[in-house]
Amino acid sequence: MSAARTIARWALGAGLVFAGTGHLTFARQSFVAQVPQWLPLPVDLVVVASGVVEIALGLALLLLARHRVLVSWIVAAFFVAVFPGNIEQFVRGTDAFGLDTDLARGIRLLFQPLLVVWALWSTGAWRAWRTRNSRERPVPPAR
Repeated sequence: MSAARTIARWALGAGLVFAGTGHLTFARQSFVAQVPQWLPLPVDLVVVASGVVEIALGLALLLLARHRVLVSWIVAAFFVAVFPGNIEQFVRGTDAFGLDTDLARGIRLLFQPLLVVWALWSTGAWRAWRTRNSRERPVPPAR
């Protein structure tokens, strides 16, 4: 694992721990703004639960290097799972996290796929998946 990937994994892990802590403390109201109204769960439960999950995932990225590939797929799935909240904030035009214009909220939507890529690249998960798939595919005979 390269130093750049390791540093990127640590940064992502620390960012998740920081964001998860924000869910539970200083940024709780901003996270409330992202909970989709159609979700059939209490808003505060969603904010707290997602914060706990973010902290756990961040710590896993930081501490479970041996399982980093599996952890990164779970982190990537988490980023996909919370994307509807970002869409909800954009559609409702809710101000939170300093995102007080449609343009700012729209730009933020573009960063969610980058988080997925970051999770998979920083752990080598993408490479591991490609390597595994290339070994499983039969090689066509030479002509």
